[in-house]
Amino acid sequence: MENDQFVAADLLLLSSSEPHGLCYIETAELDGETNLKSRQSLPETATLLDDNAAFTRLRAEITCEAPNNNLSRYEGALKLDGSQLSLNNSQVLLRGCILRNTVWCYGVVVFAGKDTKLMQNSGKTKLKRTSIDRLLNYLIIGIVMFLLCMCTICTIACGIWESQIGVKFQVIQPWDVFVEAIVNRQNQSGAIAVIAVLMFFSYFIVLNTVVPISLYVSVEMIRLAHSFWINWDQEMVFKDIPAKARTTTLNEELGQIEYIFSDKTGTLTQNIMTFNKCSINGRRYGDVVDEAGEMTEPLENTPLTDFSDNPEADLKFRFYDKTLLRDVKKRDPDCDLFFRLLSLCHTVMPDEKNGRLVYQAQSPDEGALVDAARNFGFVFLYRNPTSITCKIMDEEVEYELLDILDFNNVRKRMSVILRKDGKILLYCKGADSIIMERLRPGNDQLKQITNDHLNSFASDGLRTLCLAWKELTPTQYSTWKAKYHEATVALENREEKVDAVAEEIEKDLILIGATAIEDKLQDGVPDAIYSLAQAEIKIWVLTGDKLETAINIGYSCKLLTDDMREVFIIDADDAAGTQDQLEKAKTKLGSPDSPMLSPAADGIPRSKSGVTFPGPGSPTIHDIATVENGHSNGTAAKEMDENNICALVIQGKSLVFALTPAMEMLFLEVASLCRAVICCRVTPLQKALVVGLVKKHKKAITLAIGDGANDVSMIKVAHIGVGISGQEGMQAVLASDYSIGQFRFLKRLLLVHGRWSYYRMSKFLRYFFYKNFAFTLCHLWYAFFCGFTAQTVYDPWFISFYNLFYTSLPILALGIFDQDVNAKNSIDFPKLYTPGHQNLLFNRQKFFRSMMHGVATSLILFFIAYGAFHYSVDDLQGIQAFGTGLATILIFTVTLQVALDTSYWTYINFITIIGSVVFYLSLTLFMYSNLFATSYLGSEKKVYSSPAFWFTLVLTVVILMVPVVAARFFLIDTRPTLSDRVRLRQKNESKLKRFQVSAHVAGLTRPSASVTPTARRRKNRRSMRSSYAFSHEKGFGDLITTGTNMPGGKESGSVRLWGKKARRRTDQNGAGAVITLANAFVEESSPEKEMQEVRIVGATGDQVDGVLRPVVPVQITSL
Repeated sequence: MENDQFVAADLLLLSSSEPHGLCYIETAELDGETNLKSRQSLPETATLLDDNAAFTRLRAEITCEAPNNNLSRYEGALKLDGSQLSLNNSQVLLRGCILRNTVWCYGVVVFAGKDTKLMQNSGKTKLKRTSIDRLLNYLIIGIVMFLLCMCTICTIACGIWESQIGVKFQVIQPWDVFVEAIVNRQNQSGAIAVIAVLMFFSYFIVLNTVVPISLYVSVEMIRLAHSFWINWDQEMVFKDIPAKARTTTLNEELGQIEYIFSDKTGTLTQNIMTFNKCSINGRRYGDVVDEAGEMTEPLENTPLTDFSDNPEADLKFRFYDKTLLRDVKKRDPDCDLFFRLLSLCHTVMPDEKNGRLVYQAQSPDEGALVDAARNFGFVFLYRNPTSITCKIMDEEVEYELLDILDFNNVRKRMSVILRKDGKILLYCKGADSIIMERLRPGNDQLKQITNDHLNSFASDGLRTLCLAWKELTPTQYSTWKAKYHEATVALENREEKVDAVAEEIEKDLILIGATAIEDKLQDGVPDAIYSLAQAEIKIWVLTGDKLETAINIGYSCKLLTDDMREVFIIDADDAAGTQDQLEKAKTKLGSPDSPMLSPAADGIPRSKSGVTFPGPGSPTIHDIATVENGHSNGTAAKEMDENNICALVIQGKSLVFALTPAMEMLFLEVASLCRAVICCRVTPLQKALVVGLVKKHKKAITLAIGDGANDVSMIKVAHIGVGISGQEGMQAVLASDYSIGQFRFLKRLLLVHGRWSYYRMSKFLRYFFYKNFAFTLCHLWYAFFCGFTAQTVYDPWFISFYNLFYTSLPILALGIFDQDVNAKNSIDFPKLYTPGHQNLLFNRQKFFRSMMHGVATSLILFFIAYGAFHYSVDDLQGIQAFGTGLATILIFTVTLQVALDTSYWTYINFITIIGSVVFYLSLTLFMYSNLFATSYLGSEKKVYSSPAFWFTLVLTVVILMVPVVAARFFLIDTRPTLSDRVRLRQKNESKLKRFQVSAHVAGLTRPSASVTPTARRRKNRRSMRSSYAFSHEKGFGDLITTGTNMPGGKESGSVRLWGKKARRRTDQNGAGAVITLANAFVEESSPEKEMQEVRIVGATGDQVDGVLRPVVPVQITSL
């Protein structure tokens, strides 16, 4: 394999281009981390290098474990030249890794295909079906049973009629020869039984249209159209990558999501660390300040610091505070020391790509710091086991590397000891709490100022750490070095002894300053998560990252906020500890006045923080959310008190025990009571198990979203899988049901397309069952007047064309185009999404309501028409005239009903509705003309020429439609849903826009000036501090200082604008309060706060700066 290649199978590393058989890999596809990890071949095979002849002579035997899903373990043995060599995970390159910073390597495949550990974690692909599909199957079975019941009733009635009345007509209408062939003519009871049984099958054929066979065809056509709406949505295109519906069977399920399971790296974040701010000797750098001297958010037009005079600068580096570069160029000693430390105190490996210097770091945080120093003129060039070379302000400087005291999770810091010009220097960086404890006494003012800066940085969601240094005397160093060497060769408790010796030298430090790094979120992630949370969708983050990193990102993206009363951390190492922590969390969740669950209570000293992220409209969102019959039905409101919001964070090691059968229900109960759940350090299989647990026991619709191969398993398990076309490959997209370019598009996918699809499909199904029952049951009522002889009331051609031509297009147009509110309001009012959680728009109750509506319609249709035609003075008697008239009234009725059901009119809706009626009348006139020999010949002329028929049609339609219209007006007026209110608001906004246009055309207003974006004040919060130091892994220190990764020598280095601000003035004629169109807007105001009915009642004008400006008086009625 060569550098930057994808590892396609599990390999045992044999040799590499690097010394001692080392190679470096990126495991983003496995655990979501892009930092480098090292692997090293056995010394016995490392000497093979790239000698093909040596590989030809190689004779060895590998014995290893069976295929399994444990990514962190590999057990095996290599039998070579008679010796048995032990194999472990450090010699294996797993499928999904990418070879980095290594020219080439050789390996032998140990697992391939489905046996690889990645595929063992992927899970099985299952057929996905929507909840509506499952409900439809049960309903169809119920309809078939209903059909059998009707046939049975008709069979019994036929037997009774034949025995009481039919026998008297045998002279003029004898029984069929077939009946006489089966039973004796004298056996009347037997003959009647045979006739009744035959009628059962006859009515099964006549009434079979009640079973909606064509329903499935129509449903698939509508789903296909909904998929095209997603594919064609230009609002979900990112860098020429459109959203894509990879399936056509799950669209309405997008409108019923209750749980979202999201990966973090590459899904919520860009996994790009940027140097954002810093504090140097009490001076703060990196803030963007406006003309008033207030800190603001940088905008696109905010000028950047110019690094063009630095040939080594990274062109992608963005920094806004020009004062830092100015002080560096002035050779300010504090700035010089600050960036000198950043360029020297690290374990970054240099490399060259396309003629440019690039860095490969064990942690992306560390890479960002070294890259920042490079941009400010302190360029790390290369290193070897004994030296580090940098270019400082165009001057190449070499430091002798004495020791590296590497980072680990206990120390939470790293140090380097260097010698330059006879001076021995110790540079140290780490967590603020760790560094502050080791500072030299005194200089309390600098410590306080730096601590204030750290708090401010953390409140902005930045990852912070402190920098310090000291100078060592040769005597100090030599004494310490002897102890350190003794600790490094100890046979017992080596790590503890090394840490203890390092503790001795890392004290009495001098504070330099602090850094602040931003783990950049994808654009729009906080807003998307906030909107989805307002839609009462619970979001769980399942990530392979470390606990503190995941928590910090949780705060940054508004998943965790300061209004949360508790954040529970579950990180026990055994089953008993995990259960105890879950029990404590469950107890505290039941006690609203309990204090914060401090991580220190578990004996683990951590910093805990809460964060305020004021979202738009949060105080009033529940006040106005009348979802169904004026009442909110959100699942989140049922499961937890809004004033008692909590979050749960659980480690992967604890999750192993939490997912056991004995503890999974406790875990699920605690997690369900929390608004947000973060599972960190989880494997791909654990992600799938968590999704499966919620899917199984909560009976909720789940969605999993990710961008890497490590997300494939949960994408397959969830009801709906969404893949992000990211930097980690296409595995997630290929396994997904829908693909999008960025996480923020999930908001539009669910709140717009998902809600519309569910809304349209529900309305389509309700209408389809209504029209089918209204059509079919007329046969049943007619059976009572035809002696239960299975005589059809309609023309056979009409029965065939009813669902195929006459009523198909209007309902298809409704199912494809209809919408209650537009896309903008669907996003602005996330509460509109909540009916899908409880299947409020289509369920068994809605089905029975549609069924009864159809039954009542058929009764009224049949008996009004029967009475009118039976007693008609226009000679309308006869089955042909009655059937033609009844069919015409039915078409007018169901077509008018679909027109009433249409909320959003397009040209296609209008054409299909009018066209269906016209097509029916035209085809009827054509089919019943002299061109065809039919028993209905001329019946249409007799019926359509009769005033009695048209009066009957109007009377029937009025009787059927008036109660429907009255009921809808009554419900809208007395118990309006949120959808009704938003639709009214949308209608009034449209009126205002039309008035503005007409006023502008009339010359009453000046054209509106373009809105120039202004900088907004930064919203601060407190957050997890020093998450860099917490999340950093042990680096390449051992490899560097021992020289196992390189030979000696330098060449070997490897305005949201919502909510109107109403300016009130009193009309000169005492008209009262008015609102002018020339009003400004209030930022960050929620549309939910201003649910108002606005009616234009007139227009006046006033003089403003000599220009006549219109004033639109509006009546405000709070809803």
